[in-house]
Amino acid sequence: MWRIWKLFEPSRVLIGIGAWLAVLALLIHFILLSTERFNWVQGAAVSSVTETAEEVKALHRQV
Repeated sequence: MWRIWKLFEPSRVLIGIGAWLAVLALLIHFILLSTERFNWVQGAAVSSVTETAEEVKALHRQV
């Protein structure tokens, strides 16, 4: 394992991993914000919430 750290500088690797994780987190959040169901900024439409509640009730009736 120590030979790997002789090839790569540990501080640069940790900064790179941190930057990659930050970009990945932003990408995932923006993808979720672009969907109607998971957009927590503008809020879900009332009709979609009632439709979801009706779907849950239908599932409970089937069980």
